Amino acid sequence: MRAIFTIVGLVVVLAIVGVLARKQLTAGVAPPVEGTVPGTPATPQQQVQQFQKAAESAMQQAPRTMPDEPK
Repeated sequence: MRAIFTIVGLVVVLAIVGVLARKQLTAGVAPPVEGTVPGTPATPQQQVQQFQKAAESAMQQAPRTMPDEPK
């Protein structure tokens, strides 16, 4: 009897996790790429350009100082 409750409990938990995972995967929407109309997919070239702009702006920021490591 105890084994049946364990198996039923595991199946219920697995079903709940599956429903929540499906909901998360279908609800995830990528943010729009700059310069495009919302609702239209960005081309790979636009995605590469956006990444390059983000990388260049990150490189131009002031370098962060790291604390000295304890010896």
